Amino acid sequence: MKCDPTLYRAAPPSLAVKPRLIRHLFLPPLIIALMIGLGFAGFWTSEHFGIRSLGENGQRQLELHARAVESEISKYTYLPSLLELETSVPQLLADPTPEHRQTVNAYLEGLNRRSRSRAIYVMDTTGRVMATSNWRDVDSYLGEDLSFRAYFQKAVRGEPGRFYGIGSTNGEPGYYLAHGLEEHGKIIGVAVVKVRLEAMEERWQRARLEAFVSDENGIIILSSDPARRLKAVIPLSEDTKEKLARSLQYYWYPLNELQPLARETLSEGVEKLTFPANSEVPSGEDDISYLAQTRPLSDTPWNFTLLTPLQDLRREAINQGILVAVAFALVAFLLIAWNERRKVIATRLAAREALQEANNQLERRITERTSDLRASNERLKSQIRERRQAEETLRRAQDELVQAGKLAAIGQMSTSIAHELNQPLAAMRTLSGNTVRFLERGQLDVASTNLKTINDLIDRMGRITASLRSFARRGDSHGQASLGKAVEAALQLLGARVEHSALVLHRQFADVQLLIDQTRLEQILVNLIGNALDAMQAQPLPQLWLEGEEFNGKYRLRVRDNGHGIDAEARKHLFEPFFTTKPGEQGLGLGLTLSASLAAATGGHLGVEHPASGGTTFVLSLPLVSPTPAEPI
Repeated sequence: MKCDPTLYRAAPPSLAVKPRLIRHLFLPPLIIALMIGLGFAGFWTSEHFGIRSLGENGQRQLELHARAVESEISKYTYLPSLLELETSVPQLLADPTPEHRQTVNAYLEGLNRRSRSRAIYVMDTTGRVMATSNWRDVDSYLGEDLSFRAYFQKAVRGEPGRFYGIGSTNGEPGYYLAHGLEEHGKIIGVAVVKVRLEAMEERWQRARLEAFVSDENGIIILSSDPARRLKAVIPLSEDTKEKLARSLQYYWYPLNELQPLARETLSEGVEKLTFPANSEVPSGEDDISYLAQTRPLSDTPWNFTLLTPLQDLRREAINQGILVAVAFALVAFLLIAWNERRKVIATRLAAREALQEANNQLERRITERTSDLRASNERLKSQIRERRQAEETLRRAQDELVQAGKLAAIGQMSTSIAHELNQPLAAMRTLSGNTVRFLERGQLDVASTNLKTINDLIDRMGRITASLRSFARRGDSHGQASLGKAVEAALQLLGARVEHSALVLHRQFADVQLLIDQTRLEQILVNLIGNALDAMQAQPLPQLWLEGEEFNGKYRLRVRDNGHGIDAEARKHLFEPFFTTKPGEQGLGLGLTLSASLAAATGGHLGVEHPASGGTTFVLSLPLVSPTPAEPI
């Protein structure tokens, strides 16, 4: 079916570009603005209802803890009035003799111990302390004039004296309860009980509760945070500060104002406060916001304030706002995607014929290129096979080179091994002849001893040949090796040379497990120790140090000698194949090259250092099986 070409005629460029330009310019800023607005609305709503929920829960906690404070304060209220019942107290006030004072001191001391108060003392009408429970202490109140204290001035007038202050004697804070002592309707003295309220602060701290109590002057007298104590929650004028300083109620503390960074009143007794997290920095990103709920305490002019942190609530509100913004963005994206898809579907119908034609052309081109790709694929497979064959040949050559190096080392050690075997053979020949004669004489115990000695010599020869066979065996590039066993095997193979040179060996390494084949590790160590022995041939007192340490999941073994060292020119070619400083009959120049290759094959490294004190140090670094090395050996 043929289509009318006028149906697919494009619109004029000016008419098509304008709506698209307007959409591209104004739609993204509009979506971003709506995202921000909806996100803020979600944040504000979540925070508002969250604060309301916290306020309801905090109101219950406020009531509970406020009643606890009231109970703690009121349980000592009756105590001062009890002194009126003790006859020795009026006697002291009427006749202040030393005998009466001592009697009252002992009575007050026992009463203070039983009531667990801080101090109990009695004053006359002039404000001088006549007897006190702490009469034994160095900072005793006895004889002090406390007439300037507000609690005395109220009690001497017959009013209950309630006062929180810091003692002028020892600077110790406390809550003072004073009661006027009457006799025949006349005030004859004042009884005072001092109570420590810090136990409540400790309970708040253990419960991780943030709260404080402020007195009638707006000074925080109890706080779960010691930094807030003796701070003013209301602004204090200079006259008020001077008046409080003269009264010595708070001793000489400066009474600085606890000024929040921000304050928002939500309802009566409920505020939103923001304090700096660091007192040395006025404000910052880590400022802490609280919901502050305040309630007056009964029978006192004090207020109890509960602080509920809003950090978790604020984070949750931010998450809610982000969720709302992301949800809106997702809806807007889906709507835009649906609109674009609708346009794509409409455009796809008009472009179907063109796509079909393009598909036909593409199929023809694919057919043309398929033959070329097939030929290229065959050539690539051939190159891969050749590469694999070359790698296999190289691997076999490397293994043969390693084995050749081992056989060369075995050839160098053959004289020493023959010497080691010759001694047991000579001893066995002598012992066997002696054994025959001892058997003929009937000396069976001596013959048995000779046979055991022969057996030990045979075991020794077996160990020598076993080490030689193990060293000659082809090793695998993978496996696990014990460093301690490898060192022992290398020293056993080089035993004759070690004994002949009178070598002093220093061992400072751990018996760790390394990711390398045991035989290959032994070959590396035989090469390194053998080179060290060659370098120390002219040294009158040869010394060899084997020192190890763990570093970044690998174990470093340092093989250090005190030989003649390596000259600067030889250092440049040290790890090159067939390079050697020994005579031709003593080496092929492959030992260090093969050792470095074996170490690199397992992810390790073989390097060399030239200490300033002389000698040469080879550093062998191999990966550990276990990250923690064993005990040093």
